[in-house]
Amino acid sequence: MTRIFPILACGLLTGALSGCESMREESWKADIEYTGTTATIQEPGGVKYYRSDEMVRLGREYFNRGDYGTAERHFREAVEKSPEDVVAWIGLAASYDRIGRFDLADRAYSAAIRQAGETPQILNNVGYSLMLRGDLASARAKFTLAIDRDPGNPTILNNIALLDASHSFIQRDPDAAP
Repeated sequence: MTRIFPILACGLLTGALSGCESMREESWKADIEYTGTTATIQEPGGVKYYRSDEMVRLGREYFNRGDYGTAERHFREAVEKSPEDVVAWIGLAASYDRIGRFDLADRAYSAAIRQAGETPQILNNVGYSLMLRGDLASARAKFTLAIDRDPGNPTILNNIALLDASHSFIQRDPDAAP
């Protein structure tokens, strides 16, 4: 019996690490449509060159390695340089989730929502964040909104299954001694 708990814990941890949609490779593609119009005149004093994807690329790389603190630093630099970058905000929020800074994650998710609205990806990630905090009822509400907007999304469905599994796994007898 003592050997089964570590095996179950490893299985849940593996599912948890794969559940956040923002860090999956295919979800990094922008859902922004090119309109064909661009600004043609900029004030020279306000123009600074930054390699547009370098900080986000490094943030993803470190996040996928499990080095969430370094990922957070790169995503934070990306949003400081480009505050309208939704991908950077989502990556920053997910990094904050992984280092347990849920207060900062909430602020980053709010910034992403201001930029892109409540997309299925953002709703899914907020749900995952709430699940990490143990707020399972609120997590389910976010996952439900996300799946209503993107029925059949395998990441959201996986997170709902993970939520269901974690909910049944952590139930305890209220009269049990600690």
